[in-house]
Amino acid sequence: MGVVKLEIQCPETVNGIGLEPDPDWSFDTLLSELDSLEKTLNVSSSVPLPLAKTKSREFYGEKGIKRSSNAFVMRISDEEFEDNEGENEEAHDGGLVKVAQFNCDELYLSSDDDSDDEPCLEVQTYLMNEVGLVESALFELTHEHQLGVKEEIRNRISALETDLMNESEKSFSAHTKVEKYSEARREVQRKFDVQYQRRIAEGLDNHLTAVQRDHELKSQIEERRIRSDAAHEEAKRREKAIQEERLRQEKAKAEAEAKLKAEEANRVALEAERRAAKEAAEKEAAKAQKSNTSKVSQTEALGGPNATVSGVLIDQLKGSEIDKTNKSHSAGNTLRAAESALNLERERLQKLKELDEINQSLRSSSNEDFGSIERHIARLIRQIRGTKDNVSTKASALIKIFNNPGCPQTISIASFAKKVVSHCESPDNAAFACGHVIVLVTSQFPQAMDLLVAELQRACIYSVPKHISYSKSAFESKEAYWKAIGYREDHGKIESSKDYLKRLESYMKLYGALVQTEVAGCQNVHGLNEGWAWLARFLNALPANIYTAVALNAFLQMAGFALFRKYKSQFKKVLNIISENFLNALRAQEDPELRPITAEIQSYLEDKKFLQEPEGRALQSSLLSSVMVPDSDYRDSYHQPNRFFY
Repeated sequence: MGVVKLEIQCPETVNGIGLEPDPDWSFDTLLSELDSLEKTLNVSSSVPLPLAKTKSREFYGEKGIKRSSNAFVMRISDEEFEDNEGENEEAHDGGLVKVAQFNCDELYLSSDDDSDDEPCLEVQTYLMNEVGLVESALFELTHEHQLGVKEEIRNRISALETDLMNESEKSFSAHTKVEKYSEARREVQRKFDVQYQRRIAEGLDNHLTAVQRDHELKSQIEERRIRSDAAHEEAKRREKAIQEERLRQEKAKAEAEAKLKAEEANRVALEAERRAAKEAAEKEAAKAQKSNTSKVSQTEALGGPNATVSGVLIDQLKGSEIDKTNKSHSAGNTLRAAESALNLERERLQKLKELDEINQSLRSSSNEDFGSIERHIARLIRQIRGTKDNVSTKASALIKIFNNPGCPQTISIASFAKKVVSHCESPDNAAFACGHVIVLVTSQFPQAMDLLVAELQRACIYSVPKHISYSKSAFESKEAYWKAIGYREDHGKIESSKDYLKRLESYMKLYGALVQTEVAGCQNVHGLNEGWAWLARFLNALPANIYTAVALNAFLQMAGFALFRKYKSQFKKVLNIISENFLNALRAQEDPELRPITAEIQSYLEDKKFLQEPEGRALQSSLLSSVMVPDSDYRDSYHQPNRFFY
């Protein structure tokens, strides 16, 4: 390899400053020298600071030929290259790099322009300008300064960003606190507003309540005045009605006495006719006498030693009345009943008719509507149940209505009688409980009992008791007969026999429950004496058929237990008559429709169900207490010293 000789001639001074550095300078010495150079340049140099290269320097060759500033060719001999290479190796081994000394008096590349190595180094590379060393040092300082400034700027920017983030966080936290505080203030303000509005509403409500109370007080005063005037007028009308009723009763009594006298005369005439008929036909009289003897023995069994218990029963059992009933039936009369029962029925129906007339006049003369009172009575009766507290509550409420001066008592009593009778058709009717309510009410208003029994007898003829037999001469059709004995007609159609018998049974159960009801401290004006008389009249006058069988069975189911407790053996004799005569008469008809009711009556007699207390007869105790204590309204409704308790 050939030796490449690098010869560079540089000027020794630039602007009066030496360019050849001391090879033994330290780094601190170099820095101090650079500082002095910078100060000198700032004073004397025409180059502005910071140092900037404005125009590339021109290089001239040895012959004065201008060379390109892009690059220069270095020629180094093989010997010098080897020497330099050895020195570089020693320097590298010693850890030091030997710096070559350049003479910069003039840029000189080579004295031999015709060197063989010149073609390979024709690419001239730019190294530095004529003053490149100083400029490079200044550039390095400037670059280091710029780097330091940039680093400081970065640090400050980073610090500013950190401070900005901290300030942002603080600002956000402060903003959040402000929002929370604002929200808290708004919530407090809202609570204050709600409280204020509540106070306003309470004040307004109190004011309206006071105004309403004042109006109610004025209304009550006005209502009391109106009620007082109405009570005064009602008292006048009632007094007038009582006077009219008294006159009617006197007139009816006189008519009844006249009727009794006429009936007595007819009875005497009939007795004389009977005796004459007996004398005219001895054979027929003998047979009739035998039949009468059998019936008299039965009636003696009904009366017996206890015949004084019911005067009505003794009159009923007279043979003359039995013969008269048989005779009237044989003559073709369709009505079968005891005369005393018919008389009582007429009296009760007359009272009911007079009461209806009085109520009609009251309704026409008064502008008040009593429908609300009637509906209230109906609602109370529908709510009757078989418990002591319920019965007492309903009875006291009804008595309170009867004592209400705002409604005439006649209207209340008439409505009570109608609603009780109509309610017994209801499936949930508690007959024994209704009987207790009736006794409790009628013990304070006795006139209500006859009116209620009259309503019941008008609805069911077998509660009299009486029976109407069918006769083509007496009735135009079967429908007319059915209407006469109590069948209902709905939209031109007669109800079925099943429905009629069901209603008949409900009526007779109510009647049986009523006559056997006994309440301590209260008198049942239609009690067991009336029940015993009904049974005797029934067996003496009514024939055995499907209607009478249903009526008798319902009555025995409800009242048989109480009748046996009172009449003992006499009641058993009556049951024997029913078994021997009534049931045999039913069996003799051989009617398939009679078999169920016949079997039911026979079961009652054979199983001696009259020894067992019927279900529902004993009222249940209150759910809260076994002892019933009347409430204030119940106590206030009584003015007599006798009170009823269970």
